[in-house]
Amino acid sequence: MEIGLLSVEVIPFALSFRQPYVTATGVLQRRESVLLRIRDENGITGLGEGVPMTLRGGDGLERVLDELEDWSNEPSRFPNSSPARCAVSMAVADLVAKREQIPLWQYLDPAAVPRTLECNATITAGETADVVGQCEHWAADGFRVFKLKAGPAEATGLASAVRSALGPEVAIRIDANGTWGGEALSLLGELEPIGVELVEEPVTGLSELAELSRGTSIPLVADESVNDASEAADARLEDACAAVTVKLSKIGGLDAGLGGHLPTYLSSALDGPVGIAAAAHVAQTLDPGLPWPGMAHG
Repeated sequence: MEIGLLSVEVIPFALSFRQPYVTATGVLQRRESVLLRIRDENGITGLGEGVPMTLRGGDGLERVLDELEDWSNEPSRFPNSSPARCAVSMAVADLVAKREQIPLWQYLDPAAVPRTLECNATITAGETADVVGQCEHWAADGFRVFKLKAGPAEATGLASAVRSALGPEVAIRIDANGTWGGEALSLLGELEPIGVELVEEPVTGLSELAELSRGTSIPLVADESVNDASEAADARLEDACAAVTVKLSKIGGLDAGLGGHLPTYLSSALDGPVGIAAAAHVAQTLDPGLPWPGMAHG
């Protein structure tokens, strides 16, 4: 698409967390990201964001910056890294939607019907009392869906404690970040009577997820194991998972449906305001009849 850019700005920034963001695989004190701001000859701007996926071994900040700088000098050279591709796709779509004077969601899918999106509260890993306290805090703000970051040692205890504290009406999700290994099947058996809604990435790899899915009634959701439409197609063929969680910087753009191979829902990569806003618009384009509609944070 020829968009006639007058200027391109590549702006690295970092957002410090109020408390460390602790997952089953590591700790973040702040989130580094890149803002892309483009402007056309009429002064219309488009904003995009690319979040380096370093906590999962993805492309780092310097590579994302370099690729966006290269793109700013030669827009026909589309970036290779997913976060940089995401920033470009987001900024261009934002600019074109503003030109057409329509919301981004409508530009992405003219048939979409806007709706209220339910978001989960992501709870960082920690001691049981701290995790329950975080859940109670967000419950007081109206959240009814809670995603617990949990490794194998603490998963069952945390889920049980949160269920006891908040009762049967709330939904509990667990994100294992691929850390459960050989303990996964027994852990899922322990979690079934607690009423866990889903587990994200208990193990990594489609064949491993497929084998695990056959042994549990809890829906398993792929994250690290599915990064594009091709991998989503493979996951469906293998019956590896019930759904895929999508981060825009993970998939490198705004096609959150991943070709329609599996149900998907949006998840934040701890984006800044631009990335979160774009994800909210993209979520409007997903089929509201699919399981787990709306947004997940983290």
